[in-house]
Amino acid sequence: MHLPEKLTAKQERIIESAIRLFAEKGYSNTSTAEIAKAAEVSEASIFKQYGTKDKLLLSLIIPCLKELFPAMADEVLHTVMSKAVTFEDFLRGFLKNRVEFISENREIFQVVIKEIVYKEELKNELLPYLSEIVTSRLSKVIAFFRERGEFIDIPADTILKMLFTFVGGFFVSRFVLLNLRSIDDREIEDAIRFVMDGIRK
Repeated sequence: MHLPEKLTAKQERIIESAIRLFAEKGYSNTSTAEIAKAAEVSEASIFKQYGTKDKLLLSLIIPCLKELFPAMADEVLHTVMSKAVTFEDFLRGFLKNRVEFISENREIFQVVIKEIVYKEELKNELLPYLSEIVTSRLSKVIAFFRERGEFIDIPADTILKMLFTFVGGFFVSRFVLLNLRSIDDREIEDAIRFVMDGIRK
């Protein structure tokens, strides 16, 4: 992972140790004491720099999201679109792809969502950025299937907003509020039917 510039040697050791331990043991199974020991710093210095383990995690994630998210979004859309004949195929592939990704990164996803809900500055920093990247790409997908006559006569931006609201709520309710480890295929199919019944021609 590319670390942001202007870090002190101590901050670099803390971040590199945290990344390694989170990857090896999982976020919830890693304590700040273990990170401090691996980084050869006092636990107090971690609290002084970051405050909490959640904030340390966010200091790793935000630069990563900004650097990697556009390429990741392109890769996901390319993978899903290459197998999709209809918008329903696209939606099924997209949901399954993101369920698998969030299942593997569930603890990190939970921290990010909770922090975005409670921290206004984080919401203002991340949401417009992520929304712009997703909107610009999904708009092209919607335009493609719209031209093929798959949707009822409603504006493309309305379809986009509906998808954002439903898909975002679907993931947050299952992985954060209900704390599920994954979402089964039956529930994905129910979600697809619910969306398609609202927009299919």
